[in-house]
Amino acid sequence: MRIGELARAAGTTTRTLRYYEEQGLLSPRRAPSGYRLYDSADVTRVDNIRKLLASGFTVRDTCSFLGFLDCPLPDRFRPAPMCEDALAVAGRRLASLDERIAALTQLRNRLASRLPELTGEPSRTAER
Repeated sequence: MRIGELARAAGTTTRTLRYYEEQGLLSPRRAPSGYRLYDSADVTRVDNIRKLLASGFTVRDTCSFLGFLDCPLPDRFRPAPMCEDALAVAGRRLASLDERIAALTQLRNRLASRLPELTGEPSRTAER
């Protein structure tokens, strides 16, 4: 399939796919005409890249997972041992997410405790 077909199948844009290629996340074959050619496995790869990015991983982090991007992530991570680099990246990202969650929880609690002062409504702090 060509780049437009992959973009439609993966729910993204051709510009994004070219960016992934520039970053080393995709390696399409080339037709004699120079067009990029992809196969159905690339749909899975792009889906996995998008899931990792949406989960807070950076593009650089995602490069550590190249060996795992061609199979559905939940199926691939269970049976196969991950390389040390990918484990280190995942550990750092998890710690970063924990810090962000803690900061957002504090912000949410401060806002919830101050909101009744401004609106005259009961406190919603106990909801979470």
